[in-house]
Parts: sequence; structure tokens; C-alpha cells
Amino acid sequence: MNIRIRHEAIIRSLRRNGTQTVAELAEKVGASRRTVLRDLSLLRDEGYVIHSEPGRGGGLQLDSRSLQTTVRLSVEEVFALLIGVASMYAIGGLPFSGAANAALSKIEKSLPPDKLHDLRRLLDCLFVGKIAPQVDTSNMGEMDSELLPVFEEAFLQQLYVEFQYCDAKGELSQRTVEPQAVLILPPLWYLVAWDPMRDDFRHFRMDRISQPEVVEGKRFLRRHIPFDEHVSPLRNLALI
Repeated sequence: MNIRIRHEAIIRSLRRNGTQTVAELAEKVGASRRTVLRDLSLLRDEGYVIHSEPGRGGGLQLDSRSLQTTVRLSVEEVFALLIGVASMYAIGGLPFSGAANAALSKIEKSLPPDKLHDLRRLLDCLFVGKIAPQVDTSNMGEMDSELLPVFEEAFLQQLYVEFQYCDAKGELSQRTVEPQAVLILPPLWYLVAWDPMRDDFRHFRMDRISQPEVVEGKRFLRRHIPFDEHVSPLRNLALI
């Protein structure tokens, strides 16, 4: 269960069942107690008021009057805005770039310090370059909508990701990798990952990835990626 679906399940369970313990929620969503505590913190940041009653008979209660009382963008939403606009900026297809820069700067500054830290860590994993002219983009498909929340959790927590991959020949394989970076070569997007089975880096076209999931508890260390000279960190763009 990815982070977005898990959050929805937690809120739905609190709405329906009233008071619940962290252990009961963890069992309900199939996650660890630590993960649920982190989820509760994120939900509170999004505007949900979740009361905690200590002691025997206590638990967590959702204040129904507090549901989304303020409009707050999550790190995932800001991340999506930034990479979407920045990728257009990188290929020179962004009109009114000055206004976009100012708006994104305000959004970024509105994040609380811990979320701003998370956003900057995510941005450090993004790279942009130019696609080689011989690369065939005629068969480009849609990217799985679950990739963004999975990547957010995996990159921030440095957790392995598993997914089904369809290569250029149409052959399917199940992969478990260390996600190290996202490489934008407009119009294609790639997950750059260390593949333990191949003992090397691999570039996975993101439109060929399906059924992505975070592997809970399996962590890795960041590695130096030997990118080509034409590839640069997204942070180097004036937009960020």
C-alpha cells in the first residue's frame, strides 16, 4: 500500500470507527507502528486535527470539523509542480517564466521547515539533460500515477523499490532496485537505480514501469552516479 492510499485508509478508518489506537490503525493499513506515526504527522501537516488521548481506553480521534480547514500543499504536490514546470523550463517551452518562478518560490517558502528540507532532498535527486536524436520516442506511454508517491517515500527514506518492467522488446521482469535519481530527458523520464542483480546502474524508462511499491525496512546508501556531461542537477536551473 503506497503512502497516498494509506493516508486515505487512515482517515477513512478514523471517520468510521471513532477512537482507534496506533496499533489498530497499523493492523488496518498493513504498516508498522512507526510508519503510521509518520503518516499521522503528515496528515496533521495537511490540516487534519487528530486528537490523541493517552492512557487505557484512549486513542486517536479525528475532529470532523477540522477536515481540510486550510488549503495546504503536501511535499508531493509541490514536488510535482516543481518538476513539471522545471522540465518545461529546461527545454525552453515555458512562457511567463518570471511569474512561474515567483509563484513557485512563494509556494516553496510556505512549507514548514521539515517539509522544506524534504523538498530540497527530493530536488537533489532530480537531473535534466537532452535526449539523443537517435532515441525513438514514438512508442512513449503514460506513466503510472503511483510513481510519484512511491518515489517520494523511497527517496526520502532511502528505501528499495520493486516494480514490473517492460523492456524495449516487450519482455516483462520483476525488479528490486535502489532508486538513486530521476533523469528528465524531455520527453522521456527515467528512474536511475542501482540494480543489485546486475551490480551496476540501470536506467528504467518510467512509462515502462508498473505496479511500483516501496520495500519497507530495506534501506540503501546514496551512490555517485556517473552522468554524461550534458546532464546537470535540476537545482542548477534558475527556476529552483
